[in-house]
Amino acid sequence: MPTQQSLKIGICADHGGFDLKEKLISFLIKNNFEIIDFGATELNSDDDFPDYVITLAKSVAAEEVFRGIAICGSGVGACIAANKVAGVRAALITEHFSAHQGVEDDNMNLICLGGRVTGDASAEELVLAFLKAKFIGAERHLRRLKKIEDLENNRNSS
Repeated sequence: MPTQQSLKIGICADHGGFDLKEKLISFLIKNNFEIIDFGATELNSDDDFPDYVITLAKSVAAEEVFRGIAICGSGVGACIAANKVAGVRAALITEHFSAHQGVEDDNMNLICLGGRVTGDASAEELVLAFLKAKFIGAERHLRRLKKIEDLENNRNSS
């Protein structure tokens, strides 16, 4: 894994996650991560999370950013939208174990958080656990990921 200073982290949020996104950006910059903000760039209660999440997810899938962070009100919608992009392995994370285990075992590359349900300190802890975790790549993990990739490929070819 590259050093933190070289890690580009993509982040996005709609109105439900806007405040948390802004706080996380400051936190991540203080921790020497390079941030790519996929929006929203201002609070707009009429915006729609897919407009930001899909753009971020495509960047994650193309490996233009190391990993992604998507935030909406509950995190559920962001997670659903992100997982529609082939190559994205997103999960709604609410506790520390899954934040790192999702990377270690499942090669999760995008974390989803709920801006209305996740406190600032918890979000910081979850994001750091996610960003510092490394995929183990054991045979069983690779076998399971291959099955997911096959599903994505079959879905996209039909």
